[in-house]
This record gives sequence, structure tokens and C-alpha cells, in this order.
Amino acid sequence: MRTGARMLHAVRSRSIRTVHGMELSMTTTFPDISINTDRLVLRALEEGDAPALAEMMNDELVGAWTAVPQPFTEAAARRWISEYAPAERTAGRGLDLAVTEFLTQRLVGIVQLAKTDWKVRSTEISYIVAPWARGEGYASEAALATAQWLFGDQKFERIELRTAADNTASQQVAQKIGCISEGVLRNACIARTRTEDGSWTDLRTDYIVWGLLPEDLDGVADQMAEAGYSSYTDWS
Repeated sequence: MRTGARMLHAVRSRSIRTVHGMELSMTTTFPDISINTDRLVLRALEEGDAPALAEMMNDELVGAWTAVPQPFTEAAARRWISEYAPAERTAGRGLDLAVTEFLTQRLVGIVQLAKTDWKVRSTEISYIVAPWARGEGYASEAALATAQWLFGDQKFERIELRTAADNTASQQVAQKIGCISEGVLRNACIARTRTEDGSWTDLRTDYIVWGLLPEDLDGVADQMAEAGYSSYTDWS
């Protein structure tokens, strides 16, 4: 699990490349997308998500493995929804998707794309699952659906994932969706731990870097389906 709390200005950009003498317009912003699986709907964050989003961000594991400010208020959640997330999408830097249950419509997680390079067609993915929804395979299902959309619809060529060295839950998700461990960035991650007085203190650790290419998804959906998780993905 990893996410940030950046608030950056929005810039809409579009680039032009030439192939065999013809100019091709390349979009450099993500669409306003909804991604569906059998159990989940991934969509843009909405104002009504603020209370559940704040509650999820105040979870102990989220505090330990992410850079989300602690405590995380509903006001901060509203700013994320109304300012930060739209600015990231409009500027082409990334995309923040609420992960919701199809049947109950409750918020159960977040998938975030960041550090997007439109020339290389690559982006970095991270995910958070709410404490009330862990153990259901939602992180793997949501991350796989997002990867299928990126590679299939958006024609991306690489997805990167970074996990703290001790964040085994996040590493298991990476392995389930077909990511390949590519190396270690030593002392590159700042995690957090509780002190005796209950406050947070920074803890320096390593990052494990994972890469996912289109061909790495071959057979992954079938393997997840055999394990009892959804393999069907659609988007609109």
C-alpha cells in the first residue's frame, strides 16, 4: 500500500509524434473511466465517499505503509476528491479510482496511478484496501482489472509497483497479478511505526521494485478465477 498527498496545479497537455511522415496526436490524459469486474466497480471518487475515505486512511496499516497525513480528516478527504484527484487526471500525471463493491456500493479501497510517462506509456500503480474489506482478494482483483484496462484500452507498455521491504501483503498482491521483482532500492522508503506514547515516527527501509508488462498477464486471470476471484473485466 502506498499513496501520496500531493496537491499540484493542473495542466492539460497533448503531444504530437511522427510515424512514417504522418503526424499522430497522442492523448496525455486519462479518461473519466469506470472499470467493472464481477464483484467490483472502480470509478472516480465522489463527494459521498469522503467519510469512508477518511476512515480508511486512518487505519493503522495505512498509516504505517503510506505517506498519508495522520490523522486524516474528512476535510482532507474532500480536498482529495474535489481538488487533488481531478487535477492529477486532467494534467495527465495519474488517476485515482474508488474501489466499490458492485452489490453494496460501499467503498472498499483505492487504486492510484501516478508518475505517468506518456511517451514511454508507463505508470506507477498503488492500492489500499479498507480494513473492513481485507481478506476478500479485492486488492488483486482491482489491480488486475486496472492493468488489463491500461494494457488493452490505453495501450500502455509498463506498470511499475513499489512495496516497502516488510509490506508482505502488498508484495503478495504484486505476485498474484503477475508482477516481476526487478530489484531493490536500498534505504529509499520512509515507512512509519508507533512509538510508546502512541505517536508516529519515521522508519527508513528498502523499496522492492516490481514491473508488469502486457505479456506478464498471460494466464493470470485464469489463475485468479481458479482461486475463486473474478476474472471478468469491462470498462466504459
